Amino acid sequence: MRQCLSGTWARQACAMAAASAALLSPAAAFAQTAPAAPNGADTVWILVSSALVLLMCLPGLSLFYGGLVRAKNFLAVMVQVGAIAAAASLLWVLVGYGLAFGPVTHGWIGQLSGAGLGTLATVRSGTSLPENAFALFQLCFAAITPALMAGAWVDRARFGFVVAFCALWGLLVYAPAAHWIWGGGWMASQFGTLDFAGGIVVHTTAGVSALVVAWLVGPRTGFNKTLMLPHSPALTMLGAGLLWVGWFGFNGGSALAGNAAAASAILNTHTAACAAALVWIAIEAHHVGKPTSVGFATGAVAGLATVTPAAGMIAPSMAALFGLVAAFVCYGMIQLVKQRWRIDDSLDVFAVHGVGGMIGSLGLALAMHPTLGGTGYATGMTLAKQLHAQVLSVGVTALWSAAVTWVLAVVLGKILPMRVSEDDEREGLDITAHGERAWEMD
Repeated sequence: MRQCLSGTWARQACAMAAASAALLSPAAAFAQTAPAAPNGADTVWILVSSALVLLMCLPGLSLFYGGLVRAKNFLAVMVQVGAIAAAASLLWVLVGYGLAFGPVTHGWIGQLSGAGLGTLATVRSGTSLPENAFALFQLCFAAITPALMAGAWVDRARFGFVVAFCALWGLLVYAPAAHWIWGGGWMASQFGTLDFAGGIVVHTTAGVSALVVAWLVGPRTGFNKTLMLPHSPALTMLGAGLLWVGWFGFNGGSALAGNAAAASAILNTHTAACAAALVWIAIEAHHVGKPTSVGFATGAVAGLATVTPAAGMIAPSMAALFGLVAAFVCYGMIQLVKQRWRIDDSLDVFAVHGVGGMIGSLGLALAMHPTLGGTGYATGMTLAKQLHAQVLSVGVTALWSAAVTWVLAVVLGKILPMRVSEDDEREGLDITAHGERAWEMD
């Protein structure tokens, strides 16, 4: 099936490939025959992984973003993340799952059979899981992906616009992208595109769309003129820790079984995060004079996002390299976006998640080569073909995300204004949008 080399890691990689090649990404679910009954151990692992992904979103992302904003907007960020996740989850149950993982016809969008998750199979085709467990795991991805974008427009976006935009975005951007790669759509079936856990489907879509909305909404008052320091780096560190732990379910669960691929994904996830966090604060110490907690947290998230598309298909040494590259490239991209492009992507969603996801999605084509300890290529694929597939898919997905986001945001903005008033922005969204304060100041 794949070229195998001598050595412990290579033997493990080949054994893993032979045992679970179909489970390297959810897209492979369409290529296999399901067993007669679900596997209990695999099902438990996916349920645990679902809980870990939700942990990433509600407390993890909320605290990570909340600590980075000014105190007067802390609750507003948390409510936005929660409301986005809730709206996306409901829509996923009603129509999103069918659009992403429904029966394949032309490869662009799934058939809307079984809307409302009323007719799920005992076992999801190509997995050992009951389909409701598979749908739950994918729901958690659909919930956290639009929530990632909230960091781009903090301090000035209207709550109603945010929730409505993210709800529709999940159906118009996320669901098609998930179908193209994970749902048996055209990218996977025609070109062999790989995305183990969301470098393209999650991070590219959210990162590019966040940048577009940040540009449309406009910068915060005082952007690049006054310091807008994080009000609680401690909460950001706590949120980053929850994201880091939850990412084990995000990537490990994407093996869709409790097997060697899941263990490899978790090991690589941790390795990349460690490398990126340490390199980031080293760059920071050289560039600004001190390593900061926010830098450590941001670097870790950059490493996690970058390794995500390749987590189950590469060796730990390559995961460390992914983390190193993520730190240098994402750090530089933050400066480019804010200083050169002058776009106020407030919490660096595009630079960290978008760019990180793209780097990892392209890098996996090389890193999965057997000579580098990777699992190797599918039958008929070569390094050149895999790289072509990855470049094509990243490019098309980025363009689709940007175009649909621009149209959706502009049209919706005519009905629900994107931005709060200058007075409300100055007062803070906690009190003006929600009538509450996170902290009582004496």
